[in-house]
Amino acid sequence: MIVRPRPGLLTILFALRGSILPKVAPQVIVIAALSFLVVAIEQRHAEWFPVTAGIGPFTLVGLALSIFLSFRNGACYDRWWEARRAWGGLIVEMRGLARLLPALLPELEHEALRRRSLRRAAGFAHALHARLRGLDEAQALAPWLPPEDLAGLERRPSGADAALAGLTRDLAEATKAGALSDILFASLEHKIVNLSAIQATCERIHGTPLPFAYTLLLYRTAWLYCLLLPFGLAGSLGWSTPIIAALVAYAFFGLDALGDELEEPFGTDANDLPLDALLHAADAAILDALGETGREPPKADRFMLR
Repeated sequence: MIVRPRPGLLTILFALRGSILPKVAPQVIVIAALSFLVVAIEQRHAEWFPVTAGIGPFTLVGLALSIFLSFRNGACYDRWWEARRAWGGLIVEMRGLARLLPALLPELEHEALRRRSLRRAAGFAHALHARLRGLDEAQALAPWLPPEDLAGLERRPSGADAALAGLTRDLAEATKAGALSDILFASLEHKIVNLSAIQATCERIHGTPLPFAYTLLLYRTAWLYCLLLPFGLAGSLGWSTPIIAALVAYAFFGLDALGDELEEPFGTDANDLPLDALLHAADAAILDALGETGREPPKADRFMLR
């Protein structure tokens, strides 16, 4: 994610870090080059363009295309925002467990159980982060789970779910030992259920992209519109056509590329969620409850926060 101060005029005009321009530059260059070619031909051989459609049809098609693009980008932003809310909820639940477990299991005889439970909660966050970023869940869980849990981890469908299952066993063990009442166990189990719901939400977003046919229709229409636009503008705008066509291509292809980034919010593109920073926020509460020193928070690299 790009984090930077409010930009001034020069920054708005020339900033590339976080801009969608590098991704759509090839398309814009192709449309501008085609526009130059069309205008040059029109200037030399006007008889080849006996009938010009003018700007009217392109205005209607462009309006419809912009509406469809806004609908798609709205759907993509909804996915991005839902993912951000899910990770915000994960941080809330982790902080709740970091407060409750030391308060409900303060006795020295329960210290091992308390620490193991807290580390399982941290392992859940790390495993979910690894799953969403396409990393190795077992490797992410290794520093947090007991060795006996890691032995059969490769046979489990989800490392994050395995961490939650172990946390539930820890709390059930404490309840059977009389350290927790049934009511307190139900309260803590409710937080585990919330974490599981957050995991399911993230996996649903990660594994269910927008319908491909919808994206393909918009992409094809944007290309056809931008390829035909110079033929409609060349007769009336002359050598201004490449500039106008390039701006239109930048807007349409830029919106399409931005939608692609927002559609998968867990990636590492400039406009994706900073999962590393969110994971650090979840870690901080658990490590504080364990009395351990946390790692340094991630810092933005040239305004880019991972």
